[in-house]
Amino acid sequence: MPKASDVKKNTAIEHNDSVYIVKDIERSVPQGRAGGSLYRMRMYDVVSGHKVDETFKDSDMLKLAELTRRPVMFSYIDGDQYVFMDSEDYTPYNLNLDAIADEARFITEDTEGLLIISIDEVPVGIDLPASVELVITETDPSIKGGSATARTKPAILSTGLTVQVPEHISTGDKIKVNTAECKFMGRADK
Repeated sequence: MPKASDVKKNTAIEHNDSVYIVKDIERSVPQGRAGGSLYRMRMYDVVSGHKVDETFKDSDMLKLAELTRRPVMFSYIDGDQYVFMDSEDYTPYNLNLDAIADEARFITEDTEGLLIISIDEVPVGIDLPASVELVITETDPSIKGGSATARTKPAILSTGLTVQVPEHISTGDKIKVNTAECKFMGRADK
């Protein structure tokens, strides 16, 4: 059983007789308090989808839920459902956009390295690779010599995600984006 301070995003924990996926963690250190940090976790019930915000002390022990991860490919969107296909046995998995809103900003049909997270054969989330390659659909014109400066400009990607890119990058370029920090990493290999 890990401490609250060891829990990461997309971890499944058992809490109050339910299983939750941790979607966001905010760490705070209260002033004038003897003791450690507090961890405010935004969690979603894997069965009902209800959102719960809980705060844990860094020393609180949390029980991990049993997760299964399988490689998948993004297939298509059906209404507000994202449909993924198992890479090995072609089983389809449907996930509601609300459950994967943060991850959907990085997913296209070309995204490789996706893993479906399931609990008791029920899909509850997606694990993204460390970086993805996306195409810039809209940005200001590139500036010649812009690579010599550290200035950036906003760029809208094919999924609707906006990231800051160097001035020498232009519309149509394929770039690598860090999925954890939502940051430009460089041009993608052609």
